[in-house]
Amino acid sequence: MPKPLIIGVDIRDLQIAQTGTKTYLEELCKEFKKLGNNEQRFHFIDSNIPVYTGKNKLLTLLEHLRYQLWKQLILPLKALFKGCDIIFCTDNVVPLIHLGYKTIPVFHDAFFFENPEHYGKLWLWLYKLTAVPAAQRSAFVITPSEYAKKQINYFTHIANEKLIVIHEGPKELGNSESSDINPLNEFSLLKGSYILHVGTMFKRKNIPALIRAFGKIKNIGYPDLKLVFAGSTSPANVESDHAEISLAIEKNNLQKDVIFTGYLPDKVLAQLYNNALMYVFPSLNEGFGIPILEAFQHDLPVLIANTTSLPEVGGDAALQFDPFDVDDVFVKIKTVLDNPELRESMIIKGRERLKQFSWEKAALELVNVFHKAV
Repeated sequence: MPKPLIIGVDIRDLQIAQTGTKTYLEELCKEFKKLGNNEQRFHFIDSNIPVYTGKNKLLTLLEHLRYQLWKQLILPLKALFKGCDIIFCTDNVVPLIHLGYKTIPVFHDAFFFENPEHYGKLWLWLYKLTAVPAAQRSAFVITPSEYAKKQINYFTHIANEKLIVIHEGPKELGNSESSDINPLNEFSLLKGSYILHVGTMFKRKNIPALIRAFGKIKNIGYPDLKLVFAGSTSPANVESDHAEISLAIEKNNLQKDVIFTGYLPDKVLAQLYNNALMYVFPSLNEGFGIPILEAFQHDLPVLIANTTSLPEVGGDAALQFDPFDVDDVFVKIKTVLDNPELRESMIIKGRERLKQFSWEKAALELVNVFHKAV
């Protein structure tokens, strides 16, 4: 019997990852555990030392150095001792050195290159010094969309034949009925009377434009309609659009109609999806866009920006708008608000579109890439 392929999966990132990158690693690990057999075996490799996530600048600097030590020395040695044929890392960075194994990183997007002003100079310098050369040495590099592949190829010059597109899936949020918290009661919401957006308040998410379009909606009626944002609203991050968001709410007098829930557990978030009227995704730049699939999963009409990877994910099941044109966002939202038949048609198309995406499918495609690499 031939020796099984030994795959080392770097799971250190689970200690610090947030939003989509955390979902990506968590969901794949669940699927990989089902796929261990005589053909391939998985080792989930983690650091024995907790990752520092505080705000002390010196300790943060030391954590950057520890991260490099992990990637370039500790992870390679652990993989060597476990006899790994592949090291798979979902946080962009794989080891530069190869100790009998091939490396395969995931590049979720090209944000580091497109918006370097949103990142620390030290982090960017280390990224370009280690992550890009290591990816160029890797057998393959995984990307979540054709758009991300194009951008990564442009900025890193990694050959197109080494860039493999593997679509993501929706996160399983669990049974909403088992939650002790009812977000409708918590935030004074009525079923089917709010527009939902899930995600962080980063500048690229284009939240102020959605708020302005919602302001236009409220100016012509819809007294019970609310706009709900579920996700982190911390103003501390350099990527945060907190100031512009606050200004848009104030200028449009929407203090009572725009609701920020902050972080919510998955089961509570599932309730928000289940009871929303529609989902709107106005982002200017996405490597993929998992919330589109989550909205399809919860039978919501989905409206998306016609930019970057979003049309690739939403397909003809999502209604598209120009995210730079507030009037267009307004018109498309109003169209869906006023047309129950259109909403039902979009829900049906969303169910069909969702069949093309799953974490099981992604894991199987990755396993094929792992075998091809060796």
